[in-house]
Amino acid sequence: MVTPKIIEASKQWLTSTFDAETQKEIQDLIDNNPEELTDRFYKNMEFGTGGMRGVMGAGTNRINKYTLGKATQGLSDFLIQNNPNKELSTVIAYDCRHNSKEFAKVVADVFTANGIKVFLFDDLRTTPELSFAVRYLKADAGIVLTASHNPPEYNGYKVYGADGCQITPPNDGLIINEVNKVSFDKIKFNANEDLLTYIGEEVDNAFNQVSVDNGTFGEVDRSALKIVFTALHGTSIKSVPQVLNKAGFSDVHIVEEQAIPNGDFPTVKSPNPEEPEALEMATALANKINADILMGCDPDSDRLGIAVRDLDGNMKLLNGNQTMILMTDFLINQKKKAGKLNGTQFTATTIVSSEMVKVLADHYGIDTVITLTGFKWIGKAIADNPTKDFVGGGEESFGYMIGDFVRDKDAVTSCLLACEMAAHAKANGTTLYQQLLDIYIQHGYYKESLISITKKGMDGAAQIQQMIADFRANPVKEILGSPVKYVCDYEYSTKKNLITGKETTIDVPKSNVLIYHTEDGTKVCVRPSGTEPKIKFYFGVKGTLNSHDQAETVEAQLDQKIKDVIVALNLN
Repeated sequence: MVTPKIIEASKQWLTSTFDAETQKEIQDLIDNNPEELTDRFYKNMEFGTGGMRGVMGAGTNRINKYTLGKATQGLSDFLIQNNPNKELSTVIAYDCRHNSKEFAKVVADVFTANGIKVFLFDDLRTTPELSFAVRYLKADAGIVLTASHNPPEYNGYKVYGADGCQITPPNDGLIINEVNKVSFDKIKFNANEDLLTYIGEEVDNAFNQVSVDNGTFGEVDRSALKIVFTALHGTSIKSVPQVLNKAGFSDVHIVEEQAIPNGDFPTVKSPNPEEPEALEMATALANKINADILMGCDPDSDRLGIAVRDLDGNMKLLNGNQTMILMTDFLINQKKKAGKLNGTQFTATTIVSSEMVKVLADHYGIDTVITLTGFKWIGKAIADNPTKDFVGGGEESFGYMIGDFVRDKDAVTSCLLACEMAAHAKANGTTLYQQLLDIYIQHGYYKESLISITKKGMDGAAQIQQMIADFRANPVKEILGSPVKYVCDYEYSTKKNLITGKETTIDVPKSNVLIYHTEDGTKVCVRPSGTEPKIKFYFGVKGTLNSHDQAETVEAQLDQKIKDVIVALNLN
């Protein structure tokens, strides 16, 4: 039964404010599909702190010309109000998804209709290049049309500030307020084409060069490394092979079946390099040619998956934390070798990521900034520490950023850095996997895992909120026999010692996240996703590794412990 509120909201989309095709789509839902109609109008597509992401289609709870137009009109209003008498400009990029190119032009039209100059990429480009281009072109904002690794029916809209970072407080809240003020009939769609400039090769060349400058170190035989790369039908095909070639990696084998951009992602269930299945074709090719390393990127090329040879010579997919650990250790070591490690450096990671990043940084005598989940906060950490030297930073979700020329996850430069590290390892008669084990032997074997529980629709959203409310109201007291020592509640900015009862304040912005730390070093984090209808549970455990030949046994023990934690918390 469709509620009167849903009927009223949907009938507004039958007015002359909306085009005939949209009106027809809504009328058909009113007549024939009440369940779908309800899902499309039970709420507005939220413009959150990083933008929007959702299923495409007509309706207030969908990505379409009008919800994107509303967001862009609100952003335009914010830019004009806060930059009086300034000639404003924005940069727009888009990925391979269905309608991304068309949506990018709609967004450009709204900006130019508001008197704001637009630099629009002439073809699909990666998210890291968009972040770079904002500063390179001295623009006031940037937009990328992408839904990252979501299914084909999704699209999205990410907003960047003048610093090339996704918008952060206080501007995020101010922009959201302006977006919420906009009614659909007030969106300016009539473009001023004189304010539109298409961009391409010049920005590509500049980005590729700075990527090579930041992702290569010293002299090493890069031609000796055999590489397999897959774009998973996404935008990385526009940058990664070019950057590898420019750096001198000549033995690169591309998975041709996945090289052509395609929003249907026809060869994978999900274009997510976190999933081993997504890299099956790359793994097959790597085994066929005996490659040293394989890599794959998500559709907008901010995440990367890496597989390297294990002790038995099999390709092993590293998780995001392991990649981050290797990259952080390598980058700090390069600073040390160059005599530039003087205590002013810092690295950054997030509250749900491996504890080992701070352990490494402490070992080298540099600071670690631990932020909320999301690279916008890592980018903000750079802005908040202008006198310090940012080495690199990452999070568990297969993202890393080298230096500060890009202020978001950068799979392009990270792919290059992964190959650079592998080339150095090979030249020294070792492998990346062996180097990872050496780090574990020295600092402890940290192992992490993640499960996501999906709850779609209006009922699903309520269930997700109830799940975390239950964890908050009834905090876990022990996990597998180890007492919970600390409960960190980021919604209320509190860290409570359950043993002593002492409570302290957490000095980060509020977020709906709970983290439990036990006495034996186990960590459990509960966090509703900000971009998907999911609630995520992150697990971290720690063991001891004494030698390489114990690695398989210790890893199996840690994996089993994580499974036992999942069962103990009734999440299986």
